[in-house]
Amino acid sequence: MIAEQDRDPFRVLVACILSLRTQDTTTGPAAARLFAVADTPATMLRLPARRIERLIYPVGFYRTKAHVILGICHDLLERFEGRVPDTIDELLTLNGVGRKTANLVVTMGFGKPGICVDTHVHRISNRLGYVKTKNPEETEMALRGKLPRRYWIGYNDLLVSFGQNICAPISPRCSLCPVTTLCPRIGVTTKR
Repeated sequence: MIAEQDRDPFRVLVACILSLRTQDTTTGPAAARLFAVADTPATMLRLPARRIERLIYPVGFYRTKAHVILGICHDLLERFEGRVPDTIDELLTLNGVGRKTANLVVTMGFGKPGICVDTHVHRISNRLGYVKTKNPEETEMALRGKLPRRYWIGYNDLLVSFGQNICAPISPRCSLCPVTTLCPRIGVTTKR
C-alpha cells in the first residue's frame, strides 16, 4: 500500500517491517502515523522507542518492531550514508531484513526485478506443481530459475490476493477457482 503511494525506499522498507505478521488494514494507518512524525533515518533516530511503539500500535510485535526500525536507521546512517541500499545482498545485512523484505524493497523502492515469496506464493506455487520446494527461500530460487523475469514483480501481488481469497491454506475454495481444471491440488486434503 505504501509503495503504491510513495516509492521512497526508506518508507517501503519501514512499512514492510511493520507489515510482517500484520494485516494491511492495520499497517497502512500505522505507517502513516509514523511517517507523519519521522520519515528519514535521521529523524527516526530522534524518537525514543516508546514513541515509535505508540505511533505504530496495534501492529503485531510493535515493541520489537520499534527497536528493529531504530537499529535499521542506525545502520543506514552508519554504513550507507543514510540511504537504503538497492541490492538484496546489502539489504540482507540489515538486522531484521529477510529475503521477502529485501525483494520487496528492491522491486517497489527501486523498480528492480525481484521475487517476493511469502507464505501464499510458496504454498500456491507448490500446490500448482510449478515448483517443488520445502520453504520460501527455496521457492524464490526455483522461481528465479523458472519464471520469466517480466513476471517477477507482479507474481507476488497476484498470488497473495488469490491466496487470501481463493486458494486458502486449509480448505481452499476450489469451486470458485478460475484455474481449477489445471491445478493438480498438490497437498490439498479438503476443499470447498
